[in-house]
Amino acid sequence: MSTHKKLTDWQEKELAASLNRFPERKEEFFLHGNTEVPRLALPETIDDDYLEHLGFPGQYPYTRGVQPTMYRGRFWTMRQYAGFSTAAESNQRYRYLLRQGTTGLSVAFDLPTQIGYDSDDAMSLGEVGKVGVAIDTLADMEMLFDDIPLEKISTSMTINSPAIVLLAMYVVVAEKQGIPADKLRGTIQNDVLKEYVARGTYIFPPKPSLGLITDIFQWCSSNMPLFNTISISGYHIREAGSTAAQEVAFTLANGITYVQTALEAGLEIDQFARRLAFFFNASSNLLEEIAKFRAARRLWARIMKNRFEAKKPASMMMRFHTQTAGNSLAAQQIDNNIVRVTLQALAAVLGGTQSLHTNSRDEALSLPTESSVMTALRTQQIIAHESGVADTVDPFAGSYYIEQLTDSIELAAEELITKIEQNGGVVSCIEDGFIQRQIEQAAYDYQKEIESGERVIVGVNKFQIDEGDRNKPELLRVNPEVEEAQVNSLQKVRRERDETDVQNRLAAVQQAAESDQNLMEPIIDAVRAYASLGEICSVLRKVFGEYRD
Repeated sequence: MSTHKKLTDWQEKELAASLNRFPERKEEFFLHGNTEVPRLALPETIDDDYLEHLGFPGQYPYTRGVQPTMYRGRFWTMRQYAGFSTAAESNQRYRYLLRQGTTGLSVAFDLPTQIGYDSDDAMSLGEVGKVGVAIDTLADMEMLFDDIPLEKISTSMTINSPAIVLLAMYVVVAEKQGIPADKLRGTIQNDVLKEYVARGTYIFPPKPSLGLITDIFQWCSSNMPLFNTISISGYHIREAGSTAAQEVAFTLANGITYVQTALEAGLEIDQFARRLAFFFNASSNLLEEIAKFRAARRLWARIMKNRFEAKKPASMMMRFHTQTAGNSLAAQQIDNNIVRVTLQALAAVLGGTQSLHTNSRDEALSLPTESSVMTALRTQQIIAHESGVADTVDPFAGSYYIEQLTDSIELAAEELITKIEQNGGVVSCIEDGFIQRQIEQAAYDYQKEIESGERVIVGVNKFQIDEGDRNKPELLRVNPEVEEAQVNSLQKVRRERDETDVQNRLAAVQQAAESDQNLMEPIIDAVRAYASLGEICSVLRKVFGEYRD
């Protein structure tokens, strides 16, 4: 087929279908002065090399994006990560964000919730509501989403080891709102492998953890077809100190492991692959980050097509959420963080993200204040409506440096994935520390560069000022009384529920965990009876054991 014919085919198939489904925001896009902005810039000659490495947007290998018109059709989801204190307080923050124009919610859970403990557990002392919202029972989840129309928004939940329990709670809350599970949209992080190497909020050993993930894949493929069942996360790998190429390699290696696990459980690749989502970090080197996103998308498409023999285009598309780099935020001269976040958000958009969270200026010091959150959200809105970068698809394509850097990151990531497989796969490399050592060395090298002054961090190791007390920002602090209030609320739920019913349903969860039965339905039943997160996880700990590094 001639290259001209391939362009015509793309225009008549993918492009036409996309325009029918998502009409463009305007009939025509113009610069000030009436110069038209093209939908897609192309080289004068479209040869086979171009088609193999770049192709057309919305078409394999998706280097130029997963949608033919990208943001001309609709902007990325502006999803602000939020959650602190009690469910009632977080609910107020969510309503505020929705009023300010955010188009999706992203839930931060407190540390006890992330590792499967109730707020009255001795392990939770001093941590309740501190880095996210405390969720003990369905009653908390009901309050968290009170008066929020779940059928109209997309909800992302950053939860991993106990993801199956929080997803069950979300399903039951929607059920109580009269919304069937098959109408719900969003993403659950559900990526436990990166916890072992980069983040640390694991509970169970790798094998049963992968079993829980597969249970979610299976159940959602039949019951929640619009919901992304996992967000395979490179974000925390990068936050732990990895390079851009390592972030891509270790994230995709984890993705390969999840796909293999699902296939071994009897799922078909095209049955679940389109519901796999990814989560990346946007760091401060603008051009490297743009290239990183393009390389990751192309490499994943090739893995799905060539290795796993996926047939449906949607199975090969890498759709991803991006968050700006938390580890780049400095406590010194915190207004500089606004500039950092702007550059990082711009990289994510130029790299073709599907949704984006922008960090707030004060997050190196505390949870963000409402005014800081407003600035972070306005950053996205200014990029969307004022910068012009959303008016044409993949504007950096064809840059000699961008294409060279894209190829370089893809090659380096491929080589690392090969090393992991030669060493027995991701789980073996976690157990012998191979992946951890790679990240630690990269983090050590980076920190040495900062301390030597070779790498300049403005306001930190160069251009410092004596800030004194004159610019002390307002900080958000969680009231220590929150813990007592949350414990009292949990105990009230326990007093008022049917305890015999709860114990019977917990016994059913244990029985399912000891067999090959899918755990989603038994856990949903336990959640309906107001069994707590800690009680359900305690049953699973009894069956699966706990992981120790």
